[in-house]
Amino acid sequence: MVEEPRKRARPGRSPAPAGRTARPRQAEVARLAGVSQATVSLVLADKRQGPAISEETRRKVLEAARSLGYVPDPAARRLAAARNNLLGVFSFTATFPTDVQHSYYPFLVGVEREAAERGYDLVLFTGSSTGGAGAAGPDVLSRVRLADGCLFLGRHAPVEELGRLVADGFPVVHLGRRDEPAGLHWVGADYVSAAREVVGHLAGLGHRRMVLIREDDEAPASTDRERGFAEGLEAVGHGSVFRSADPERDLTPERLRSWLADGVTAFVAEETDTGAAWRALRRAAADAGIECPRDASLALLGSPPADLADGPEPTGFDIPRTRLGAAAVRMLAALVAGEEATEPLVACTFRPGATSGPPPGAEDH
Repeated sequence: MVEEPRKRARPGRSPAPAGRTARPRQAEVARLAGVSQATVSLVLADKRQGPAISEETRRKVLEAARSLGYVPDPAARRLAAARNNLLGVFSFTATFPTDVQHSYYPFLVGVEREAAERGYDLVLFTGSSTGGAGAAGPDVLSRVRLADGCLFLGRHAPVEELGRLVADGFPVVHLGRRDEPAGLHWVGADYVSAAREVVGHLAGLGHRRMVLIREDDEAPASTDRERGFAEGLEAVGHGSVFRSADPERDLTPERLRSWLADGVTAFVAEETDTGAAWRALRRAAADAGIECPRDASLALLGSPPADLADGPEPTGFDIPRTRLGAAAVRMLAALVAGEEATEPLVACTFRPGATSGPPPGAEDH
């Protein structure tokens, strides 16, 4: 019997773990070494500029890489070396509506200004025009690699596709809090504190029973607003949450009258891309003959849709969208440079508005 000749391991390369078929990624090296992916990138590229990295950390990273059989992807290295001063912008929601006061417009203003300040040009990827990443085809996120890094925005994002970019070490920042995929960098507004402040304002006027109207999903921005709503009521009153996939259908005048009969005196709606919760609350209150703030107070956790801006200014808060866009670019530029990147939550600005007042009968007590 003739034995097959054994393949020799290449010099300088540790054999891959038995049974493994896929190329190890930097994210795996980072997990094994207990450091960030940015640190792994700096160590493996032998970059000495930027943040100081201890020799002990370098040793742990190199040992982890050897144990996993990690070898840099030559194509990825060529792409990383060929910086072209381009930052990508990819939205999972239509970015260019006919009304320039759409909520994404101020974000893009901040993105453009900060990118120009740092010497970057922007390239817009067109997934949103065909309904988002999923509708545009499986290769849509691979196109963003034409840029040095990419900024993503939108209420709902494809976790699996973003996870692949993060695992490959491609610089990615999401505009808005997002806990998945693991390792994704993001910048966000402090919706918890802002919602808590709005509820505190209503409580200070005398309201003790409130209802939060929100869309029926698990978007992190909605979760944060609900948390702030609950925290604001902890010591002063009682609140309930009305969730609906279609608030404009489900929030009826009869439902509002029923809540009023049960002692509810204030209604709070979340802001979303669609503006559905606030639009539904305004319509239902008008159809029920509820005069605001005489019969009930209304508040909005965010800014009103452009088509409702002609009404009384709602009590609530304003989101610093331009500052958030700039913060996202700062973080992305740091990641592109191979640096550690952190940005604090950006505070929202309380808006007293004209839709809140003391609850009915408060003047009699």
